[in-house]
Amino acid sequence: MSKCKSDAAPVWAGQNFLTGYQTVRRLLDKTTIGPGDRVIEIGPGKGHITRQLAPRCASLWAVEPDARLCAALRARFSDAGNVRLVQGDFLRYALPARGAYKVFANLPFGLTTQMILRLAGAANPPADAWLIMEHGAAMRFMGQPHESARSLTLKPQFALHLAAHLPREAFHPMPRVDAAMLHLHRRPVPDLPRGQMDAYERFVRYALARGFKGLLTRGQISRALSLEGHENHPSAELLYVQWLCLFRCYAGLSRV
Repeated sequence: MSKCKSDAAPVWAGQNFLTGYQTVRRLLDKTTIGPGDRVIEIGPGKGHITRQLAPRCASLWAVEPDARLCAALRARFSDAGNVRLVQGDFLRYALPARGAYKVFANLPFGLTTQMILRLAGAANPPADAWLIMEHGAAMRFMGQPHESARSLTLKPQFALHLAAHLPREAFHPMPRVDAAMLHLHRRPVPDLPRGQMDAYERFVRYALARGFKGLLTRGQISRALSLEGHENHPSAELLYVQWLCLFRCYAGLSRV
């Protein structure tokens, strides 16, 4: 088992721990983590999830920012040959450059967005990630009640699914709001190639802030959506598939 480094850990805001054995088992049962999987756990804390996660997978890398917790985990899992502990900030952690891996994490609520951007922006993103976060945050990432720049830029690469609801009483210390487990499944073939993602994100952010004027005419919007069998709605009402359709139209016009 790797030794924990002694450098100072960063401040992780909003950390609320799951301690109930049955709750953790129920959540893990909702995943596809199995004996052949390489798994990364973000912020194992006191190891309540790690204890049940380790026997389910081939190898588990647990990234813990707190030096004291990491030292305690190292002692607790000293006999677990498939567990490796890394003391440090996950936002600076080098994700696997090759091969499939999965992620399970009870995220610090204050760093949810940064953590998801770190995973989604990796050169080799996870095949699956199950991330526990505030329920409201999970809904926003799914694009409910309306799509946002954040949800729209995740969806070309991942299918998102609300895997579980968690009452705030399941955590210690108890947060002010309920939580949820969001499942991100990497699409076998992305809806957009990586080389178009920057242009797509600029398109989405511009249209959300200013509308489609200067990007597409009303006639182009209507024809593009009609050809794909979609109805024409105001931008705030557009579904992801409609945004994708309009961007493809815009990208095609840009190449002319």
